[in-house]
Amino acid sequence: MRALRREDYSMPPKTLPKYELRARRHGPGNTELEVWQLPSSATPQIKAPIRLAGLRGRNYELVEHRVLRRLKEVGVRVDILPIEGLGSILNEEIALRLALLFRTLAPMRSRDAMRLVAEGIDEMGKEEAAYWLGMSVHRKNPRRVLTSLRILLTDPKRK
Repeated sequence: MRALRREDYSMPPKTLPKYELRARRHGPGNTELEVWQLPSSATPQIKAPIRLAGLRGRNYELVEHRVLRRLKEVGVRVDILPIEGLGSILNEEIALRLALLFRTLAPMRSRDAMRLVAEGIDEMGKEEAAYWLGMSVHRKNPRRVLTSLRILLTDPKRK
């Protein structure tokens, strides 16, 4: 039996999907964050990186503190990501939540509804977030799935 080395603990398992956070700056105070799924042995059908979701502008500014708090927990700093180029690797749970949050909030305009949706996604478990993201990515009509999620999360009878 061989002893485990430090590198063995720090490397992510090869059986998990790989995700990356990319940041683009379109001007002062106008940052766009995108979540990408990268090819890995866990997802052999993916041959090139796939953009899962992105958010910028007013909608990003409304949830920026939530996003930065989550990223800080996993050691990702948006302010030092390159302007164009490689991003930062994310673990599966953070990537699922961010992609779902970005996809759900992108077309919204109501600040109160956006706050409720962001809180609801924060409260979701990993499996529930994965379910909703999978439905919104792989369904024939992803807009309907996201509309359903928005309705469920902004329902006043929810709690």
